[in-house]
Amino acid sequence: MNQFVTPILGALSHIIYGKDEQIKHAVCSLLCKGHLLIEDLPGMGKTTLSHGLANVLGLSYQRVQFTSDLLPADITGSAIFNTSEHSFTFHPGPIFSQVMLADEINRASPKTQSALLEAMEERQVTVDGESHALPSPFFVIATQNPLHQSGTHPLPESQLDRFFMRISLGYPNEDAEKKLILGIKDSIDTQLHQVISEEQLTQLQLQVTCVKLAEPVVEYILALVRFTRESGLFADPLSPRASIALGAATKAWALMQGREYATPDDVQAVFGPVAAHRLNLSCTEQEKVISSIIEQVLVHV
Repeated sequence: MNQFVTPILGALSHIIYGKDEQIKHAVCSLLCKGHLLIEDLPGMGKTTLSHGLANVLGLSYQRVQFTSDLLPADITGSAIFNTSEHSFTFHPGPIFSQVMLADEINRASPKTQSALLEAMEERQVTVDGESHALPSPFFVIATQNPLHQSGTHPLPESQLDRFFMRISLGYPNEDAEKKLILGIKDSIDTQLHQVISEEQLTQLQLQVTCVKLAEPVVEYILALVRFTRESGLFADPLSPRASIALGAATKAWALMQGREYATPDDVQAVFGPVAAHRLNLSCTEQEKVISSIIEQVLVHV
């Protein structure tokens, strides 16, 4: 395991019990400069994970509770008239933080959802014709409740595609839940501290681009993507943006393992979180369908 990644995973494992794989995927998404979508029921630890990740990396953090009456300006900020200077002054919103938690994003109106997703893509916001750059690193973690819950507005496919990965924490195992019941857990602020510097995080993100993708690994990625397009099983097969994301995630996963080259196992490790939401798979059917795709593609590779 990479020497800088190990302390991050170790620290987060003390607040999110028994979810090592999901924690790794969250870190992988950050290393690729992508954004993360967490779909789960309330009370599963989504907020704890996002706040903890910001703490161990020493990044500024803001949480916004998305509701039906939330306006785009509540996220991006707005220009307010300064009576003493007789001019408008821009007051930045919570999106001007390095880690932003968009909690229950699918409870907000589509207009507000679009404002956030535009900022995620462009890494800037425009207010009254003036553009304002967002900080770097910039990482959005959005949570959403399952669509069967009342008061939700599902994200359109084009907006789901903007998220680099989607994960689900799921219920803890019995031992982990016993620890929670017994209160064997300190608060985030007292338990977690910064384990790597911002410069080291930036260096890790640069190192991802240097990981080697050999020709057979690239062909394997293309075979998986091509299967979603040619099998006729998916109404929305994977786009070229998904192919690029899968390649980047594969390199980041290899780097996290302490290697400078990627393998097909790295592709398989990230394929589900990168592809499932783009294929409109629910969290409950993700594992079965993704496993089936991998098995069928391996037969022909």
